[in-house]
Amino acid sequence: MESSKHNKLCSCFYLCLFLTLVAAEPQTESLLTLKSQLTDNFNSLKDWFIITPGVSDKVVACCSWSGVRCNQNSTSVVSLDLSSKNLAGSLSGKEFLVFTELLELNISDNSFSGEFPTEIFFNLTNLRSLDISRNNFSGRFPDGNGGGGSSLKNLILLDALSNSFSGPLPIHLSQLENLKVLNLAGSYFTGSIPSQYGSFKNLEFLHLGGNLLSGHIPQELGNLTTLTHMEIGYNSYEGVIPWQIGYMSELKYLDIAGANLSGFLPKHFSNLTKLESLFLFRNHLSREIPWELGQITSLVNLDLSDNHISGTIPESFSGLKNLRLLNLMYNEMSGTLPEVIAQLPSLDTLFIWNNYFSGSLPKSLGMNSKLRWVDVSTNSFEGEIPQGICSRGVLFKVILFSNNFTGTLSPSLSNCSTLVRIRLEDNSFSGVIPFSFSQLPDISYIDLSRNKLTGGIPLDISKATKLDYFNISNNPELGGKLPPQIWSAPRLQNFSASSCSISGSLPEFESCKAITVIELSNNNISGMLTPTVSTCGSLEKMDLAGNRMTGRIPERFAKLPHLRVLDLSHNNLSGSIPSDKVFQSMGKHAYESNANLCGLPLKSCSAYSSKKLVSVLVACLVSILLMVVAALALYYIRQRSQGQWKMVSFAGLPHFTADDVLRSFGSPEPSEAVPASVSKAVLPTGITVIVRKIELQDKKKSVVLNVLTQMGNARHVNLVRLLGFCYNNHLVYVLYDNNLHTRTLVEKMRTKKKDWATKKRIITGVAKGLCFLHHECYPAIPHGDVKSSNILFDDDKIEPYLGEFGFKYMLHLNTDQMNDVIRAEQQKDIYNFGELILEILTNGKLMNAGGLMIQNKPKDVLLREVYTENEVGSSDFKQGEVKRVVEVALLCMRSDQSDRLCMEDAVRFLSEAENRFK
Repeated sequence: MESSKHNKLCSCFYLCLFLTLVAAEPQTESLLTLKSQLTDNFNSLKDWFIITPGVSDKVVACCSWSGVRCNQNSTSVVSLDLSSKNLAGSLSGKEFLVFTELLELNISDNSFSGEFPTEIFFNLTNLRSLDISRNNFSGRFPDGNGGGGSSLKNLILLDALSNSFSGPLPIHLSQLENLKVLNLAGSYFTGSIPSQYGSFKNLEFLHLGGNLLSGHIPQELGNLTTLTHMEIGYNSYEGVIPWQIGYMSELKYLDIAGANLSGFLPKHFSNLTKLESLFLFRNHLSREIPWELGQITSLVNLDLSDNHISGTIPESFSGLKNLRLLNLMYNEMSGTLPEVIAQLPSLDTLFIWNNYFSGSLPKSLGMNSKLRWVDVSTNSFEGEIPQGICSRGVLFKVILFSNNFTGTLSPSLSNCSTLVRIRLEDNSFSGVIPFSFSQLPDISYIDLSRNKLTGGIPLDISKATKLDYFNISNNPELGGKLPPQIWSAPRLQNFSASSCSISGSLPEFESCKAITVIELSNNNISGMLTPTVSTCGSLEKMDLAGNRMTGRIPERFAKLPHLRVLDLSHNNLSGSIPSDKVFQSMGKHAYESNANLCGLPLKSCSAYSSKKLVSVLVACLVSILLMVVAALALYYIRQRSQGQWKMVSFAGLPHFTADDVLRSFGSPEPSEAVPASVSKAVLPTGITVIVRKIELQDKKKSVVLNVLTQMGNARHVNLVRLLGFCYNNHLVYVLYDNNLHTRTLVEKMRTKKKDWATKKRIITGVAKGLCFLHHECYPAIPHGDVKSSNILFDDDKIEPYLGEFGFKYMLHLNTDQMNDVIRAEQQKDIYNFGELILEILTNGKLMNAGGLMIQNKPKDVLLREVYTENEVGSSDFKQGEVKRVVEVALLCMRSDQSDRLCMEDAVRFLSEAENRFK
């Protein structure tokens, strides 16, 4: 505040000094007046002052100032560049009236607000370049009444990107015959694109994307025969793509993505013989890809993803010799991947995941081009991985999961030194793992789970210096032992090898500071728990359930500061459980089925004294007999009434049976089981769970169970765990974790109202959790109920956990349009996330406010409210960061779904907000 006052005093002082000592020189005087009206907290205009009176009346004193450029005689200002100077305030416009010779005006990347002055449009007749982008100008754009459009007859460039204008696009701009660049993107313009925009004479660049535009795309745009670059996506149009766009003969770049378009791809696009990039993703386009599209031989980037396109990939694509990116993911395409795609000499990125493709991949895939990224996951491909997929030596991501691939892993992958990410899970690969980690210096992510691999884990895995995720679980015949130096892999965070028939003992834990998750359940691991695990300071989860471990539980486990999950059940451990709090917090399930283990939370060790040994054995025998009789009776009843109950428990989580769940309800009968669809239950193992009841319909039983299984396998640091579910022919009981997350977002915010760092971390954590559900799960899992009461925390920790994910989405699975349901629920998640951001930023004042109220509120008013609520002053460096987060919220809450950010973009924008202002 003092700095701001000081700057204003200095500005006034220099202005007065100039007026008293020098004969008024209009251009310098106008700039000093302008400086006095602006907020310049970083003193960017510190050299804007007069040192001594001028000698010549003709020489302009301000020509030496930063951002000011004059003509050769220094008699007139011809360029004014105030871009990226952290300036704020409103512009009256009168200060610019004297700059009659001005050719360039750039005030971009500042925080100017209020209406944009019409004086600039009506008086600067020589202006050639006007850049006002990345500000916060509001109100209507100057409409050109009184001939304002023709007054800028020399204008070549107009950039108004990223402002907060309202109202329609300015029609009068179409009168500017010399205009070559027009950028009005991301500035909240409404209405339709004027048909007059097809009358520009020399326009080369048109960007109208990211506004609130609607209506039909005018066919008159086809008259723009000089245009080389057009972006008009991320709006909400009606109808189809005008086929007249095919007349835009000079077009090189066309982006109409996320625009709510329907219909099909026009065949007339084949006339765009210079087109290099075509982006039409995230629309509602249908039918097949026209054969004629393969005639655009200049194409470099083709993205038709996230539509309803069907049919096969045209053989005519053999003519796309310059194609580098082919993205057809998330459509309804079928058939095989034709050999012509593998023959394209420039192809480096191939995305066709989440379709209905089948057959084998072309044997020559990767041999004819420098293939870098391949993702064919979630299809029905079969056969083997092409031997030459990395023959050109640049492949860095290969994603083939959830198909029907068979055979051995291609040895060529082991020699592919550029690989960073390998995902081959959920296939039927067999044979040994051929990787030599010393030859994979950049590998960071490997998932080979749910296959039929053998031969054990490669012994040199510790040489993978950048590996942070390794999952080999559910390869039941893998066998072998854990490599001796496995924990010393310097970046390894997640190691999962459950249900792999691994034997031997646990290697010593040395140099394991990075490891956070160890999952080794349901193997044949023996020996004792080594105390050296206490050196793994980042360990959050260790699951050794279902092995043959012996000996005592080391007390050093208590030294692990982040340990949240410990499961040692179903082993041969003995002695007493250490009394430290961390051991008690795990619950009974973590230690059950260890015959010689005692102490809290199990029974007291005194219960195992020799005096009571006989009675205990007798009691156990009687109990077992009774349980057998009861189980047989229960089985008989269920078989007659509903069918047998089954239990699905997810890897690395407590072991309990369907009987445990049913007994906790008091009766297995549907009419008496759970009185409401949501309740809590304490299982006989001692764990408290949240129970959701779902009534099954016969036709949808398999769909529900598949989705529940997918939800249970979803693991992310920002998600509450799904423990398992039990079911019969008519009912499903879904069990959610209830032990770890004790505080809601509302409770957290009561103590963190002024803590911007905490708010930022919570918002980013929620975004990452949703992003994982939407983009890392295949098919995507919508949350379905994003709200503050479902954002949970562990005690005083800041990291948020998303609870209740997927449950409400399950209620919509009785329809046949699975993809439509998923997309609709994802859009609800995105909108609710935007509201959640504003709720956090306003400390609950905008809770349940509704999108209409937000959209009707001017952006600058909303920003002021948020700044005030978070005590962010005009000189605070955090202001830009807060503004960026608010913009993310508003983009998520746009009324038309096609205009909203996806969660991947939301995470990226939030990350940019954090990094840009550090």
